[in-house]
Amino acid sequence: MAQLTDDCFAFGGPLLTIEDAARLMADRITPVAETELLSLAQADGRVLAADLTAGLPLPPFANSAVDGYAVRHADLAAGEPSRLPVLGRIAAGAAAGAVAAMGGAVRVFTGAPMPPGADTVFMQEDVSTEPGAVVLPTGLKRGANMRLAGEDIAEGSRALAAGVRLRPQDLALAAALGKSRIEVRRKLKVGVFSTGDELTEAGHPLPEAGIHDSNRIMLLSLVGRAGAEAVDLGILKDRKDELARRLRQAAADCDLVLTSGGVSTGEEDHVKPAVESIGSLVFWRIAIKPGRPVALGVIDGKAFVGLPGNPVAVFVTFAFVVQPLLARLSGAIWRAPRRMMVRAGFAYRKKAGRREYVRVSLSALADGQFEAHKHPRDGAGVLTSLTETDGLIELADDMTSLAEGQHVPFISYSDLT
Repeated sequence: MAQLTDDCFAFGGPLLTIEDAARLMADRITPVAETELLSLAQADGRVLAADLTAGLPLPPFANSAVDGYAVRHADLAAGEPSRLPVLGRIAAGAAAGAVAAMGGAVRVFTGAPMPPGADTVFMQEDVSTEPGAVVLPTGLKRGANMRLAGEDIAEGSRALAAGVRLRPQDLALAAALGKSRIEVRRKLKVGVFSTGDELTEAGHPLPEAGIHDSNRIMLLSLVGRAGAEAVDLGILKDRKDELARRLRQAAADCDLVLTSGGVSTGEEDHVKPAVESIGSLVFWRIAIKPGRPVALGVIDGKAFVGLPGNPVAVFVTFAFVVQPLLARLSGAIWRAPRRMMVRAGFAYRKKAGRREYVRVSLSALADGQFEAHKHPRDGAGVLTSLTETDGLIELADDMTSLAEGQHVPFISYSDLT
């Protein structure tokens, strides 16, 4: 089972940086140990459990990369076109041994094995043919238009590394190496709660001062996109004892328990004391905006993460805190989202000592660069600031101001989800 130890975390004190929080989690998280053997058709998006070693070279034999004529380069005339007799024909899938390229040319097709002795292939559109012969132009280098055995992958070499989240191209490579099944880590199971007396399920009438629960829907989708099994555990009311009971119950069945709301220090924020009553809270403040109150805890050896209640803060903290945690729990290689430099189309001020993520839209400029435009509304509860923008610009911890025209790193939502 995936587990998290609760020792040696520093609780309280200064805010943790995102990197420090990730390092603390990575040092103490044990990934899931269980594996299963799946067909390639079932393995898309799963985490490879062990290195995949090539049991044969790829390609397994030298073959033509084009439709054309295979020859020995040594048979070509120097400095003038060569006229060679056509000795035979080899199609893809046919054996090559019966036709040798000695003093002549062999008609070959893409993927056909190279005839014995041949080391160069002329493309059919570059030659002229005569009855029983072919005229080949000058200037082609030895080895042109042929694929050597093992030039893609040598036999015995590592084709895919353990921890890779398998993509269609990875599965194609496994199939090319003759694999029909592949060993992957068990899929993580993540229980998702929302907390708060004010929350009502979408589709139900709203009471006075009530709001529909949107965070849980977003988190269930984000968890699924991260490759885990998302378990919808509903809405938890602001009752410490009930919270504790339901959280412990969820920890018995899930690898990670994920909540939103109730992790700050207000009188009605009961998640923190509930976790402390049944487990341990190892940190609860990260130097990130939006989203400073993020709780990481341990309940019966299972990881617990409590995210803030505002939806933008939920999205941001999931991207930069929960996703690396999920990767570690699942045994996957964590690849941070890609950043590209864009020009700021606005000025901005921030406090030092925290990483800040600003929602922006991009526009293309005449010089080929992109310019970022800040959403007009800043609030962490403004959902349209996520739906009407393209991604986030990242402002470093020590920055205090951003000048219009300055270049800053931009992260697309497509790379975060």
